[in-house]
Amino acid sequence: MNEQSFRFLHTMIRVRDLDKSIDFYTRHLGMDVLRRTDYAEGKFTLVFVGYGNETDSTVIELTHNWDQEEDYNLGDGFGHLAIAVPDIYSACDKMEKEGVSIPRPPGPMKHGTTVIAFIEDPDGYKIELIEKK
Repeated sequence: MNEQSFRFLHTMIRVRDLDKSIDFYTRHLGMDVLRRTDYAEGKFTLVFVGYGNETDSTVIELTHNWDQEEDYNLGDGFGHLAIAVPDIYSACDKMEKEGVSIPRPPGPMKHGTTVIAFIEDPDGYKIELIEKK
């Protein structure tokens, strides 16, 4: 097997309210909806969002199970997704005004100069924003 032919395709997260999640990832994080497929027999929908074509870019798969009544237990094993942003203070200011949860406001890391922040999507998944000019 040739590891050089491996490529990271996507990360899947389960979402409770698909419309809210699509709005969050497209409006607040600037991703595009790349494709959407409804599976009536399985009673679920898959929506792929990202910054580029799936043939070249890693994307996020939003999985919505139609009959899910309870919130998902996110557990303690999942950490976060990371997104590069050019102006973290402006991005967080705009998101905060629109009601996005920002449990760790922008600022330098404890032991470094990299500026980071943590936000939460509508389901509580943590997203680390890292300022990259």
